[in-house]
Amino acid sequence: MNRHRKWQAVWEHYLAVEIGIEFKACLYFFAILFFYCMYRLLAGSLQASILHMAEMIFLTYAMGYVQVYLLSGFDEGEKLGKKEGAYLVLCSLVYAGISFWGGWFGKTVWVSVLFFAYMLILYACVFLVYKAKRRLDDKIMNENLKLFQARRDGYAKRD
Repeated sequence: MNRHRKWQAVWEHYLAVEIGIEFKACLYFFAILFFYCMYRLLAGSLQASILHMAEMIFLTYAMGYVQVYLLSGFDEGEKLGKKEGAYLVLCSLVYAGISFWGGWFGKTVWVSVLFFAYMLILYACVFLVYKAKRRLDDKIMNENLKLFQARRDGYAKRD
């Protein structure tokens, strides 16, 4: 039975990581698609390329795996230090480079530079969102612990 629990724990950890990557991919894809759609609208077009959107979603999934498994999930980290800042710039460069190579913005350099800056801001915002979520989770967990301790102490006094 111990082996079963070990595999169950491994499976649950794997699922938690995969759900996190799925969430990240959706979050980044939505933000990138927003930028892309605004670019298309400002260029006078109401149409978007399905090929570009497919490239975007595949890239966000690939980058999600890279961020989690190779870059220590830096955007979910406790602090935004030099190493995390370097990862942030690196990932933003990858996104901007792929966008230029894929022609998402008509291979216009200044739009790709603007997209790079947008990605830097996006990564910083995602870092802050995860940080706020951790604080809220900690607060809820501490409140639940206090309630549990009070309940436990109440039962101990009755005995």
